[in-house]
This record gives sequence, C-alpha cells and structure tokens, in this order.
Amino acid sequence: MLRRVWAQIRQLAEQMARRPELCCGAILLTCALILPITYTCGREKIVVAAARTPVRFFPVDVPVVDLFLGQLDEADRIREDADVSVVFYYAPWCAHSITARQHVQQVALRLAAEVQFIAVNCWWHQGRCRKHKNFFQYPHIHLYFRRFGPMEYSGPVTSDYLESFIQRVCCPLTYLPTRAALHTFLTHHQQGVVGYFQFNSSPQPAGYVIFLLSALHVLRRDHQGAVRFAVVTNQAVAEGVSLREDESVYLHRRLNSSLVFPRAQRNFTVQAVCDWVYENRESVIQWIQPMGTKSYSLEAELRKGPALLTFLPHNPLRANQLLTQVTDVALRYHSFCGSDEGVSTVPRCCQSLLMSGLSSAVMSGKTNVCELCVNRSGSSSDPMSDVLPVLQPHCSLPELHTVLQRYLKQTVSSTSCSHIWSSYSPYSQYSACCRTLQNSQWRPLLPDTITGLHCRTNKTLRFYLLDAQLNWPLAQRLGAHDNHSVLPFITIINLRDETHYVLNNTDSLEQFIKSFSVHYSPLHRHLVQHKQQHPQSLIQEVTTGNFLHTVMDSHKDVLLLYYSSWCGFCSVLNHVFLRLARLFQGNSALTVARVNVAVNDLPWEFMVDYLPSVLFFPRHRKQMSMKFPENTPVTLPNLLRFILQHSSHTPREESGSGVESKSLLEAELHTLQQEVFSLQRARERLSQQLAVMWRENRRLMLHTHVLERQNVELQAQSDRLETLYREKTQQLADTVHRLQELADASEELLNENSLLKVLLSALRERQDTERERQDTERERQDTERERQGNMRPPDD
Repeated sequence: MLRRVWAQIRQLAEQMARRPELCCGAILLTCALILPITYTCGREKIVVAAARTPVRFFPVDVPVVDLFLGQLDEADRIREDADVSVVFYYAPWCAHSITARQHVQQVALRLAAEVQFIAVNCWWHQGRCRKHKNFFQYPHIHLYFRRFGPMEYSGPVTSDYLESFIQRVCCPLTYLPTRAALHTFLTHHQQGVVGYFQFNSSPQPAGYVIFLLSALHVLRRDHQGAVRFAVVTNQAVAEGVSLREDESVYLHRRLNSSLVFPRAQRNFTVQAVCDWVYENRESVIQWIQPMGTKSYSLEAELRKGPALLTFLPHNPLRANQLLTQVTDVALRYHSFCGSDEGVSTVPRCCQSLLMSGLSSAVMSGKTNVCELCVNRSGSSSDPMSDVLPVLQPHCSLPELHTVLQRYLKQTVSSTSCSHIWSSYSPYSQYSACCRTLQNSQWRPLLPDTITGLHCRTNKTLRFYLLDAQLNWPLAQRLGAHDNHSVLPFITIINLRDETHYVLNNTDSLEQFIKSFSVHYSPLHRHLVQHKQQHPQSLIQEVTTGNFLHTVMDSHKDVLLLYYSSWCGFCSVLNHVFLRLARLFQGNSALTVARVNVAVNDLPWEFMVDYLPSVLFFPRHRKQMSMKFPENTPVTLPNLLRFILQHSSHTPREESGSGVESKSLLEAELHTLQQEVFSLQRARERLSQQLAVMWRENRRLMLHTHVLERQNVELQAQSDRLETLYREKTQQLADTVHRLQELADASEELLNENSLLKVLLSALRERQDTERERQDTERERQDTERERQGNMRPPDD
C-alpha cells in the first residue's frame, strides 16, 4: 500500500517537473482555498461572547459576606475566625436560591451578632467552588460549629426553620442547674439525653467533649431536633435520674424503662453514643416533611402500617398548644397505667410482638423490629437475658410461645404478664398484657383499667406530624377543606387496606382513635371526589357522590367507562361512546356514563385493574356486572352486541319467556345492525360529499388567495397613485405660490417704474429749465460782452 502511494506521488512529481505551469496552478489553487477557509474560521471565533462577570447576590446592607466570584479559600478563612458559621452555596440563576435568599437575609439580620453568614457562588466557572464542589442542585446550606462540620441543613428553607436549626447548633447542649430544670427538660422533649460530668479537674473533661460531638452528630441526622442533649454538673441534680458516676449518659424514655449508657460493654466514643441513642430511643410521634406530592419518604412511612397524619400550623420558634395536645394523646395511646382497688401502681406498658420480620436485631435489643414491652424495673437483673439467646433469626410460632412461657414463669416480682392471642390474625402478632398478684392469686386487669389504647388492640397506629403551611395541597388531596382556619386536619391512612378516615370537627381525637382501633370500626371510609360541576352532555359524568345512585339504579342498564385525563387510550374511545349515547338518546332503559378514577375514589368492589375499562350493570342483576372483553376492539357494533347480549329487558323466569326474550333480542340486534349499516352507508355518502365540498372549498380558497393578492397589488398601486397625486398637488401649490410672489413683485416693479418715469420727466423738465436758464445767462453774458465792446473807445 505504501509503495503504491509512493509511486503515485513520484509520478505526480515527475509530471509537475515536466509541466511547471501545472505546479504553479496547483499552488495558486491551494492558496485560494486556504485563504477563504482561514478568513471564515477567524470570523467564527468572535461569535461566542465571553461570560459576564457575576455581581453580588445579596444586598450590601445585609450582614452576609457575598463571595460572588466563588472564592472558596476566602470562605474557609472567614469560617475559621467564627465560632458558628453558615455557608450558603447558591447559583444566581436558580429559582430556589432566589427564594431562599429572602429567608437567609431575615435570619442574618436577627443572628448577625452570634453567627457568621457566608454566601458563595458555586456556578461561576472560574471560581474555586465550582471546581471543587460537585453540587447537583441548589441551594446548599452548611453549618460549622468551630472546627466541627459541615452539618448540611436538609429542612425547609424558611426563616423560622432555619433560625431554629442555627440556634440548636449554637447551643447543642442545655445546661440543667436544678432538678426543676431537669424535670422541665425531660417533660417538654420526647427524647432527652442527659450527661453528668464533673468539671473539677479540668475546664472541659474528655467525656464532655465526646458528649458535645455526639450532640452535633445527632444534629446532622435530625434537623428537627427530636433528640435533645443536656448537661448536669451537680451531683444532687444528677441523682434525680439515678446518675452517680462521672461521665455517665442517661437516655430518658417515657414508655419503657430509661437506660444508662453501658460503659462496660461499649467504648465511650462519639459513634457509639449516637448509635446507642438511636437504637434505644422511642418514636411516639414523628415529624415528616414530604418534598412533593409524590414523596418516597411519605410512602416509606405509610408502608409500615396504619398512620395518623396531623396537619397543623407549626412555628419551631414558638410553643404550639395543638402540638402539645396531639403529643399527649399519642403518649396516652402508647402508655399503660393500671390501678387495683384505688391504689395506683407504677406505669407499665403493653405492646405487641411482631411475628414477621424477626432478625438478629432481637439479639442486640433493637425495639423497632421485635419488641416485648413489660415492667422489668422491679428486678435487679433482667430476666430476658436468659431468654433472648433462645430466639433465632427465623423462629417458629411454637418456639416463640415456649420462650414467652419460660419468661412468664421466671418472673418473680409482684407483677407478671399474661399472653393474649390476636382474635383476627393469630399468626401476625402476639400481645402481652400486665396483671397483678393479689391474695396469692393472679388477677387479670379489667379492660377499663387499661388506659393505653395500644393495649386494647393489635392495630398498631403510628403518629406523624406535618406542617400545614408547607403541605396543605396534600391535606386537600386527603379531604381537607379549602379554608385554612379549620385546623388541625387529622386523618388515618391504612395503606394495606387502601382506606383512610378523616376526623370530623365534632369528634375528639381520642374517640377517633378508639373507633379505628376496634375490630369492627364504625368509621366510614373517606372517598375523595371531584367537586367541579361538568356541563350537561350525552354521556353522564359520574362522581363519588352520585356513583351508587347512578350505577345501582334498578330501572336502568348502565354502561360505565372508567377513564382518566392522563390515559391516551381513554380519549380515543370518546367518539365511540358519543355515537353510542346519540344512538340511545331518549332511551330511558339505558344510561351511558363515565367516571374519572384519577380524581374520584370508588368503593373497592367497584374498582378496575387497568384503564380504560368498560363495565355493564344490568338493571335486574346489578350483582352480575360484566366487563367488556379485553381482546375485543371497542367499536360501536361490538358495544351494541355486548349490551344486547347481557341486557335484561325482561326477567327470564321461564324457558318460554327466555326463548321469546332471546328472539326479541336477536330481532332488535338485527334491526340495530341494519341501522348501523345504513348509518355507515350514509357516512360514506357524507364522506364523499364532504370530499367534493372540500375540493370546491379548496378551489375557492385558492381563487380567494389570488383575488386577495390582486387586491393587495391594486391597493398598493392605489397607494402609490395617491402618493403621487399628493406630491403633484403639493408641487402645483408651490408653483402657484411662486407665481403669486412674481406677480406681486412685478406689480411693485410697475409702481416703481411709474415713479421713475415721473422722476425722469421732472428731471428732464428741470434739466430743460436749467439749460434754458444757462442759455439765457449765456445770451445775457454775450449781450453784456457786446455792449461793453461797443462802449470801448476806438483805438487811435
């Protein structure tokens, strides 16, 4: 290959050597091609404009250091000089960043004396922030507590929530000087962690630093601040929670026994303290913040079981009375306080042990997988320590029963527990309820003495809180009113049963929970319906409110179409159902209807698996509804055949009447088929006429376009002539004006000429008079001269 190319090149060089003019022409042609290409490429480079230099994102009067050129090094230097700093990473074009800017300004104006606020432009391509930070969305808010950080804020970017989180970062630990302060701290917070440290030997003991870092690590995971950390330095105050040793950590739990960090089994490190807190904490009521209408976080919580959602206006900077009331009801739901003959006993708890999902987490004491809550505070050693090793990751039902019986026999305190099987699903849950020992006999507690609703049923209900100001569209989708003053809005959602219930304004929350917890709940399922009124049409629009009234009408056959606005195949069937409705217009025996299942909830027995679906409900046999076959095209003849096949115009009680009904139906089918065929032929003729009319209309449209074009040309020519006429008229007016001026000038000249003639005649007369005078004077002089000559004597 190379030899062939080299031979061709050498042959070409020889030819060019024989004919030098060919070589010069090739060189000139190459230069002629290169010059235009170079010129064109040179012009293309200047088309791309350079990016504009960014400007300040925050106003000058706001106490925020705006590094709009992405100076990440400058941000690190400023952050090191402050105890608490907030770094706001933004993009100037981002709508979320622009919206969050106002809230950050408000917080910066209030906390500028305590917190350093820094804003960094992470979109400027020449900045260091864009090169080192791989952000996929904006804005990002990071908080730093001295050298600890970053703590990314993942909550709502509003001024109240952001300021609350910054204040918790500024004061991660609460100092408790008295027992009253300790009692208030444990009462007002769901999860309280108290650390006892003696500051006698050093200003900050090593255990205190670990405890402080643990509080900051918890803030990383929980921006709502459900777990609060506090410090006690007085031994008398520490004894209020049974802390006597230095560097002890106490986890307060309202429903179960409180715990002390096991220093003997675990190392006292930051990670160990955080893991221990999250493994043993109680989840009585939880805040959730779904990011949108379709939220994975909300779906994950609803799949755990029945959930009670409470929508209430929330301000994290102020106390909320509604929040306190809902929390008290949640505590009463999970707690148990029994009494025997008026003598109050210590609080005891009764919860369910889930049979499904057993794993090795039972060995480590995790309560979120498998939990048996009993009163074990009276014994010095935990009797469950000998029982728990028997539980295997996948133990059978008899093995679990044996383990629980062994535990009940080993209990030596004055209280014990009896097991009660679930009445509706014995293979799903196992309940353990407390009873007392009196007069050497076990006396079970009466149901009325159990105040914890959780002990009365195996329907485990989870409590969730949502901010109504941020999630009101979700509340409206669940059945809330449009009026925001009707708050709080409370609903129970059972995703497994595909039901949800709404609390009325007249009922109490506790009664609402009791009604849901009984085996045969008196609550009625809330069905969401579309409130917009549809215009009157041939096809009847069915909603949740009139569904049963329309479909279950015993005097009419109902053909129902299930559709939705997002279903493309549903819109294709509209013309078929319109033709069918026109065909049966005025027929009182058949109703053609449709229901939008995307905005209307229906009873579960009337739901369908896919869209579009067509169901037929005969008037005398509503319970025997028929679905249109899936593999049959939805056309007008097929729908007519389907209706006549399953219609019940007359009850078929006898065989003769059945044969007669069949023959009548066949005759009606034959008649309708003939009508359909005639309609099809009429449609074909109409189509032909429409085609002819369309061609005629097309020809007329073309002729109209030609006339319009000619009209436009004539109009343009008329405009030109009118313009020319105006110009000529203006020129004529100018000429007349000039002639008038000339006439005036000529008249003035004539007047001046007459005057000149008079003057000339006067001058001529004067000249003649002067000449005559001169002649007279000359004559007189001549006469005088002659006279004098005559008077001279003659010469001698």
